[in-house]
Amino acid sequence: MNFKITLLPGDGIGPEVVAEAVRVLDAIASKHGHSFKFTERLMGGCSIDKFGSSLTDETLADCKSADAVLLGAVGGPKWDDPSAKDRPERGLLALRKGLGVFANLRPVKAHSALMEWSPLKPEKLKGVDIMVVRELTGGLYFGWPKGRDVKDGRERAVDTLEYYDYEVKRVMELAFKLAKGRKKKVASVDKANVLESSRLWRQIAAQTGKENPGIELEHVLVDTASMKLITSPASFDVVVTENMFGDILTDEASVLAGSMGMLPSASLGESGAGLFEPVHGSAPDIAGRGIANPIGAILSSAMMLRHSFKLEAEAASIEKAVDDVITSGARTADIGGKLTTRQMTDEIIKRM
Repeated sequence: MNFKITLLPGDGIGPEVVAEAVRVLDAIASKHGHSFKFTERLMGGCSIDKFGSSLTDETLADCKSADAVLLGAVGGPKWDDPSAKDRPERGLLALRKGLGVFANLRPVKAHSALMEWSPLKPEKLKGVDIMVVRELTGGLYFGWPKGRDVKDGRERAVDTLEYYDYEVKRVMELAFKLAKGRKKKVASVDKANVLESSRLWRQIAAQTGKENPGIELEHVLVDTASMKLITSPASFDVVVTENMFGDILTDEASVLAGSMGMLPSASLGESGAGLFEPVHGSAPDIAGRGIANPIGAILSSAMMLRHSFKLEAEAASIEKAVDDVITSGARTADIGGKLTTRQMTDEIIKRM
């Protein structure tokens, strides 16, 4: 099979980990007789430096015409001025909106060989296997009005938390669909005791639960969910929540795996190219040193094979190779080892 993939290596360690994911994709294509055509484009801070825009129209067009998009990471201290007209994160939000990806899937698994690298006690981590489904194109990040002004002689900032019923419904239906292939449990996270948007969220979650009687639905307030992620993370299966809550909770959940460098993500829409990226940031402090953990990017490429290309066997072979490498004791610096970014990928490719 032939597929077109747009690569957005981005900033910091992004180019390093994307290059290793491409090596893995080339290896899997060779083994199974597929063809992947890669087109590389700038996005984020590097695009601001060259084009004056974090996401150009041309780059977005290339992404929309591809079968899938693989992103590294964007941002860094160089572009952190909050008063700047454009920032790398704006490009990321515009990319998600442009691709129409409304749900971000973040699997969080605690590997038995890495439990010592989590701040939690090993007994808390046993059996942790969570799929967080985060709504991606609504909420505070996109609601209107937003901005700053002066009112009654005081400077004021406004952000609007806005959701339409269809935005909640589609992400809720995806969460229940995923739960059917897992432990058949959905935890819907909201703040319905305070927020009107959360009351709409809970209403639609309850409706979707009635439509899926074989799935156990639990409503969890976001503050309780943040506590349970630490005190009893194995109690969760599929967690579905709105944009900002999901942004925060997934970073909290990353410590369960021992390192953010381990975790992939997939952003999906109803059609068109999916967006796949590791959850870690651009890590400018280690950029260019060749020591970044490539596993998050490599597992993101496996999610690409599964969700965009429907190549389940190929995705599973990458995931098994990663699991075998971790079990063998191979480690990059973030999980206590000395392997370089490339050497870790070499070990994964050997086991595919």
